[in-house]
Amino acid sequence: MQKKRILITGAAGFIGSHLCDRYINEGYYVIGMDNMITGNIANIEHLFPLESFEFYHHDVSKFVHVPGNLDYILHFASPASPIDYLKMPIQTLKVGSLGTHNLLGLAKAKNARILIASTSEVYGDPLEHPQTESYWGNVNPIGPRGVYDEAKRFQEAITMAYHTYHGLETRIVRIFNTYGPRMRVEDGRVLPAFFSQAIRGEGLTIFGDGSQTRSFCYVDDLVEGIYRLMLSDYAFPVNLGNPAEITIRQFADEILALVNNPKAYIDFRPLPVDDPKQRQPDITKAREILGWEPKFDRKTGLALTYEYFKKVVTV
Repeated sequence: MQKKRILITGAAGFIGSHLCDRYINEGYYVIGMDNMITGNIANIEHLFPLESFEFYHHDVSKFVHVPGNLDYILHFASPASPIDYLKMPIQTLKVGSLGTHNLLGLAKAKNARILIASTSEVYGDPLEHPQTESYWGNVNPIGPRGVYDEAKRFQEAITMAYHTYHGLETRIVRIFNTYGPRMRVEDGRVLPAFFSQAIRGEGLTIFGDGSQTRSFCYVDDLVEGIYRLMLSDYAFPVNLGNPAEITIRQFADEILALVNNPKAYIDFRPLPVDDPKQRQPDITKAREILGWEPKFDRKTGLALTYEYFKKVVTV
């Protein structure tokens, strides 16, 4: 029997590379695509010898051609951390708009089902807590984070338009804070920053007083949810994340205790513009529709992630 063929964009990124692993293990033929502006070839080099994997170095904001049939597309290409999209605002907007348009067109041409990676950032600095999929968000479209937030909101809108107008099989996942091995050390997000600072014996940078909250989901849990969503028959957005909420100050203390470097300390800095004060997913829909909820508690996930960062952080 011929293997199902799946295209994964952003394949050399943190989440994309874990998705490549999962679909290879599930018996799919995986076509990875990445333009490498934030991807790392080391994340997928173990897949290159496999007959069931091939890789295209390509920017999906330009026309996308993949020979042969396609059963599924996972669109995970995008700069995804504030440090990246503040440095590459135009590319971020283009991959969310032109890139998504190109991949929806490809899905239509190949009669493939497409799942797009949206984000909890579509909720902005939320006035509803926890955030349900029916909440429309509180986003500043012209603020520094707007290039990412609005790219993802447009991505959802054009995906639903293809679903309703063309009858395309589409899936939308709204991803909340996710962590695990293969995160970039200099990615600018809180977990890589805290781990690298603690390992080096530097100050863990906390913006504001650290009372803002986040909810951290281990990458294997997220991948399981995405896998189930792709195989479901649900076309509307689904939150995937871990509802266990923690303040940034508490999180810093957990990292300090785990790394146990006596030189590390807390370093308070002014709060950036439009930084969300709270972020917690309501995962009722994922539980009901997908039978999914996170299995990894934070202690287990952080221990696994620390093992990775110990190898990649240069002291």
